[in-house]
Formats: sequence, structure tokens, C-alpha cells
Amino acid sequence: MALSKLAANSFDLTDNYALTGTVTGVVSTQKLFLIKNIDASTDSTISFVNGSSSVVLDGTYKTYLFRLINIHPSNNTTTFSVNFRDGGSNYDATKTTTFFAASHAEDDSATSLAYATGADLAQSTGTQKIATSVGNDNDENFNGELYLFNPSNTTFVKHFIGVNQISNHSSYSAQEFYAGYCNVTAAIDGVQFSTSAGTFETGRIALYGIK
Repeated sequence: MALSKLAANSFDLTDNYALTGTVTGVVSTQKLFLIKNIDASTDSTISFVNGSSSVVLDGTYKTYLFRLINIHPSNNTTTFSVNFRDGGSNYDATKTTTFFAASHAEDDSATSLAYATGADLAQSTGTQKIATSVGNDNDENFNGELYLFNPSNTTFVKHFIGVNQISNHSSYSAQEFYAGYCNVTAAIDGVQFSTSAGTFETGRIALYGIK
């Protein structure tokens, strides 16, 4: 089987952090465009709303990526969540989701890999947990990514997939995976991140569009 090759000069990591190369035999036009950074400063919620504050969350891109970077809570044992707006003013899109997690203690005393029945949703308008039991020691935080697919489509449900890596309050390394869909045909025009208690003390959430 012949190997597909990328020319070294096809990688462009400047400006919009774009990968501009084309793989031999494959049509590849994907590029990653930074839309907006929001830096947390004792915020209880962080919201991205289409058309507000230069946020693009419409049919311009088929895939949107949220990167959560060094999210540090004010309170210990904090759970972070996400919800979606399907028109109107409330973040209450109906969702069905799954959630599982792996963890490992710093002292090597325990490991786990399990489905989390308390973190999934079944046709619920409530928030979806994305990172649980995050510690608030000075060096504790979490980082992750959330992909939202074709939010402006008005025919299909809107799928999303996310993963986070967490410094747990009990000195565990925890990786949590969640996925699901907004079971609505209306366009998703807003995404809001929230905490179970306290605030986003520091951190950044970056929104990208993928073409």
C-alpha cells in the first residue's frame, strides 16, 4: 500500500492555526479558525452566544471546538457542566447523553474505569456534567475539549463529544468522557459552561470553527 505524504511546507501554524496541506489521494480542506477567547475571572458561568461579542455559532462552520484551558475553581470538589440554547433565552435544550471515567491515585493505591450513571441524561433539559470533583489547590485544574457538530442544522439532532483531564480534589488523575445529542431540530445558538458551586476563578475557554 502506497504511503500518503504531507509536504513539510504545507503546515501553517501562524495566524488562524491552519493546517493547509492536502493529503495525496484525499480531499482535505480542514482548517481551524479561532473565533473567540474568554478568560475567566471569578465567573459563575461562561457563555458563547451567536452574534454576541463577535461570537460565530451558526452555519459558517459545520464543526465547532471549545478548548477549556487551565480551568481552576474557587471551591473544592467542584463539578463543571455545559448546556445549550435552542432559541429563546434559556439554556435548556433537551439532551440524551453518556458519561464514563477513568482515574488513578497519585500514591498508586487505586484505579478505576466505570460508567457514571449519575452523570448522564435521558431526555433532560438540565446541565450536562463535563468535569467532576475538580480540586481547588493552587496547582489543581482541568483541561479539555468539546466538539459540537452542525449546530445550525434544523433537520437533525445536534451531536456533541467531550473529554477532560482533571486534577481531582483527592489527588487523583481523572479522565472523563461524555457525549450525546441535543434532541431538538431548532438551531443551537448558544453554549453555556457553569459550576456546581463557587466560580471559574481562572482559566480560558477558546472557541474555534473547523472548516
